Amino acid sequence: MRWWKILGLAGMAGVAATGVAIARAERRRRAYTPEEIRQRLRSRVEPPQPDQPDQPEGRRS
Repeated sequence: MRWWKILGLAGMAGVAATGVAIARAERRRRAYTPEEIRQRLRSRVEPPQPDQPDQPEGRRS
């Protein structure tokens, strides 16, 4: 019977630790301003610059 108590306490500690990790990640995510988020998203979807070749040098076909 005693080991059930230990197992229950360990489970509760695990749930609490997971909640702390999620809260930290949420705080870090919300630290960005809306403009910073827009800039990051735009940089991901920008087409490659024309002065940069699509293929590395020496591998042109």
